[in-house]
Amino acid sequence: MKPFNSHQIRGNWATLLLAWNDDQSLDIGRVAVEIDVLVAMHVDGIYSHGTAGEFHTLTEDEFDRLAELLADRCERSGTPFQIGVSHMSAQISLERLRRSVSFAPAAVQVILPDWFPVTDAEAANFLDRMAEAAEGIGIVLYNPPHAKRVLQPVQIGDLARQVPALVGVKVADGDDAWYAAMREHCSQLSVFVPGHHLATGVSLGAHGAYSNVACLHPRAAQRWWEQINRDLPAALELERRLRRFMDCHIAPFINAGGYCNGACDRLLALIGGWADIGWRMRWPYRSIPVAEAQRLRPIARDALPEFFMAADTANQ
Repeated sequence: MKPFNSHQIRGNWATLLLAWNDDQSLDIGRVAVEIDVLVAMHVDGIYSHGTAGEFHTLTEDEFDRLAELLADRCERSGTPFQIGVSHMSAQISLERLRRSVSFAPAAVQVILPDWFPVTDAEAANFLDRMAEAAEGIGIVLYNPPHAKRVLQPVQIGDLARQVPALVGVKVADGDDAWYAAMREHCSQLSVFVPGHHLATGVSLGAHGAYSNVACLHPRAAQRWWEQINRDLPAALELERRLRRFMDCHIAPFINAGGYCNGACDRLLALIGGWADIGWRMRWPYRSIPVAEAQRLRPIARDALPEFFMAADTANQ
């Protein structure tokens, strides 16, 4: 696949969730089926090894097997894909990137080294070395709220000017002033925001989402993206319901229960019922009991019927 530039990285990208056997080994067969389901749902793209893909728990052999599987399935179907090469260690992240180049992804995703906060100069040095190893493949910086360095728009813009291979960012969004600053300093980048904020984000200049909403149901999330571009007022009304459901029923697992974000993404997939990836997170992270998905499914169906119409039509 030819590398994407910033103008090509758009829309609703679905994360690759992992499936674990009872002994905590990777169930590559169920992951392969999941990729085929995502391809059939015609999402704008698929990415691997993000937070929901538990990149921080993988051995290097598992990383390679998953990257090869995703590349093979997506190349055969013509589906754009990105490979996350993130690791807390800069050295391991660099080696993951070097091995991923041969798979020719549309882009690679990275986090900044995450044991000790990097300075601005160290962040630029890190991204510059990664860009050199990427051999023309663009880099998307994943800078979540729990990162050791949460960058401000002006800092992201400075990095983009220093490292032209930086083509996109995945960030938590902010208020109108934050969006204005992103438009001022980061106009050359593809800006992806949280999935359940996507309609508002697009109205203020964002370009897509590596989407938690796609965890709930990828095809419904894709239809919502299409609605955003066709009927923004209706899409904003759906966003209000999505935000209310997330704030009332999903965020408490993080804020009060102390579960990691990936556990909530897995819970959303269980509620949506579109993939056989199970309820378990990999040790040592806690898993949200499957009974919670069963409890929340009727609540989600009432609040977000569009997502269950997608499921009720055999995930077409």
